[in-house]
Amino acid sequence: MEQRKILYGGDYNPEQWLDEPEILKQDVQYMKEAGINTVTMGMFSWAALEPVEGEYHLDWLADWIDTLYGNGICTILGTPSGARPKWLADRYPEVLRVEGDRTRRLFGGRHNHCYTSPVYREKVRKINMLLAERFAAHPGVILWHISNEYGGDCHCPLCQKAFREWLAKQYGTVEELNKRWWTAFWSHTYRSFDEIESPSPIGETECHGLNLAWKRFVTEQTADFLEAEIRALRDAGAKQPTTANLMYDFALLDYDRIARSIDIVSWDSYPLWHKKEDIDTALDNGMQHDYMRSLKKQPFLMMESSPSMTNWTKVSKVKRPGALTAAGIQALAHGSESVLYFQIRQSRGSSEKFHGAVIDHSCRNDGRVFREVSELGKELEGLAEITGSEVSADAAVIYDTENRWALEDARGPRNENLHYHESALKSYKALRHRGLNVDVIHASASLEGYRLVVAPMLYLFHNGFAQKLREFVEQGGSFVLTYWSGIVDWDDRCFLGGTPHGVMDVFGMRRTETDALYETERNLLCPAKGSFMKGSYECRYLCDLITLEGGRALMTYGSEFYKDTPAVTENCFGKGRAYYVGADAEQAFYDELYGYLSRQAQLKPVVRGTVPEGVEVSGRNSDDTTYVFVQNFRNRPADLRGMGLEGEILYGRSRETLEAYESLVLRVSHKQKNLPADRKNVSSEPASGCL
Repeated sequence: MEQRKILYGGDYNPEQWLDEPEILKQDVQYMKEAGINTVTMGMFSWAALEPVEGEYHLDWLADWIDTLYGNGICTILGTPSGARPKWLADRYPEVLRVEGDRTRRLFGGRHNHCYTSPVYREKVRKINMLLAERFAAHPGVILWHISNEYGGDCHCPLCQKAFREWLAKQYGTVEELNKRWWTAFWSHTYRSFDEIESPSPIGETECHGLNLAWKRFVTEQTADFLEAEIRALRDAGAKQPTTANLMYDFALLDYDRIARSIDIVSWDSYPLWHKKEDIDTALDNGMQHDYMRSLKKQPFLMMESSPSMTNWTKVSKVKRPGALTAAGIQALAHGSESVLYFQIRQSRGSSEKFHGAVIDHSCRNDGRVFREVSELGKELEGLAEITGSEVSADAAVIYDTENRWALEDARGPRNENLHYHESALKSYKALRHRGLNVDVIHASASLEGYRLVVAPMLYLFHNGFAQKLREFVEQGGSFVLTYWSGIVDWDDRCFLGGTPHGVMDVFGMRRTETDALYETERNLLCPAKGSFMKGSYECRYLCDLITLEGGRALMTYGSEFYKDTPAVTENCFGKGRAYYVGADAEQAFYDELYGYLSRQAQLKPVVRGTVPEGVEVSGRNSDDTTYVFVQNFRNRPADLRGMGLEGEILYGRSRETLEAYESLVLRVSHKQKNLPADRKNVSSEPASGCL
């Protein structure tokens, strides 16, 4: 999608207001006043587009696309499969989902439909083709938004049959499946694929291979449905790129697979601002931005965010002045090409009538939220040159959905509060505190081009992962693996012969046991003699017991029967280094560890100086320019004088101080000194100081 502007606007639903044309007329004027140049329409319009089976009403949509385009506002046009009309469910009950307990759902909600159903696929294909035939050549339609927030599964007979067929392709024979699922346990051996049922609360839930395979199948079936939607558009002549809006930390689908089916990744960002320290919220949200960007290693879109409160959370907190702008600029800093809201006009009724909106129920343009939206709209015009620039990183954190599925289903060593997300976030935060851009990648991604890679709690090793890790370190990379890693294979079978499997020699150690701590228990990580680590740090939840096999201890445990045994290790292997962190430590531990490792791996931060507390720094690069983003996510001023900032101010007021939620964007020529170093090649020089 060629872009010469930052897409600004959001979800607009004129079908809710067709009987009040004066309100719709006013909306256009307000959108122009707010600097809105893009809307998304059509995702929930099926009942208005096809109120009766086979009776299509597309003229109202065409009129609005024309009207908006005539006023300088483009449309991201949605396919309406995310919420089917009542007539479709009534006439074809097979389209409604069946729950794990084999109960068919009633009509209602969103995404209450079977992705396998031939009827549903036929009806979706028909409406999608009609939309494409009508709007494929419209200059105001710039992107196809496929459905809305895909998610959920269906256990109907159609899906059971499709699951069995998928298993047959994956495993070849039922004997191979039995071997890899270890079904001899509890005498659950299958005699044919026809005997296999999806996991059910009234049936099988303890066969981990089955559970993992079902989740993979659900992702594959969702992706297949998504691809069928796109195929209908293409068959009808649509050439615009496609997207599907993904969600925050969503563990029900493997987004790595979903992202392969679309041209542009987009996601819906709804952080809980002001619930804790906003810099922590910003870093968590930033990790999701980087995860979405890393799925395709290209700019993405922030498809939804709230201009004010989010009504479906436990507490609907409004954003403080400046937070709306800071959230929008943060998306751009991490690689977004858009700042889009849900919603443009606040719904008058139903489940999201109190969700934040650009135009609220007062129907006025003098409110605080509308004014801030309008001010940001004007400012974004001056930032349009950043479009097309990319975020490049020489550090990556592995955050893998398939690993998470297996990890959280493992039945030990902890059956709740594994803290996988928090474990990854600790490493991410520590690297970001160093002023580094960070990719957040899946375990099957290439490691080429990185200097430092971190794999927190990588319980499941994908096929070939151990060899990939080995080659990365041999060639000069630094790799950090943490506790409870390398335990099982792709089917959740335990590895034999010691763990972390296949890389014990790389790390110079072996995990012998893992102690799970009660919620109230703590241990301590203490610096070993000669270690570069200086502080002592609390650890909790999980502690790996480690035997050294060539590596050296950087830290040891401070208590329990394994006191003074290795807890954190280092090993030189080939031209690189491998580090094993054996326990879930507090944030300060990671801050010290990555402070050293970032220097040792010669990582180049976006800026030269120290990043103050509460400030986030990001960088985007074009051929001849680096754009440096500096943002204060505290409710008080931040002093920037120690950061060594250089370059022309593109957005903001001062290089010395940022007020609460204020942002600064600098344009830095590649000739200036604080340009990040080339991130293309891992150093071929041996790591210095190996013992």
